Amino acid sequence: MTQAISWQTYQEVAIFLLDQIADALELQRVEGSQELIGTRSTTTWTVDGKGVAVDGEGFVIIECRRYTTSKQKQEDMAALAYRIIDTGASGGIIVSPLGLQEGAAKVAEAEGIKSVHLSENCTRSDFILKFLNRVFLGVSDTMTATDAASVLIARKAD
Repeated sequence: MTQAISWQTYQEVAIFLLDQIADALELQRVEGSQELIGTRSTTTWTVDGKGVAVDGEGFVIIECRRYTTSKQKQEDMAALAYRIIDTGASGGIIVSPLGLQEGAAKVAEAEGIKSVHLSENCTRSDFILKFLNRVFLGVSDTMTATDAASVLIARKAD
């Protein structure tokens, strides 16, 4: 996990892991990047992922943002909130290593956007994923001592 990964790899790993914990997210499944049509604006939105509701009737928009120096900003949450409204989604999920700034957290709460923390250099086998009061860990035999220590620190912080 110590080697930096690209935003594309982060997105792919995030979608894979969210699909693995779909039940915990109250979803039937998680699908990858796709285009959705806005019902109000009639514009096309490319989303990082789409979570399908358990009953198969609704969906949530998933956005993955591997920002490693700052938390998600209010304006970014507002943009996601508009995509939710425009596409008729029932909510959203934002995946990032650092979480949300105060204003972004308020927008997320108001618009039904769930925040998922995923370690910045995650892989399908080595990761720390935090959602609400739950922590999901992946630890392989190739994990370095530094990465193992960061897992222990993350667990203590929760």
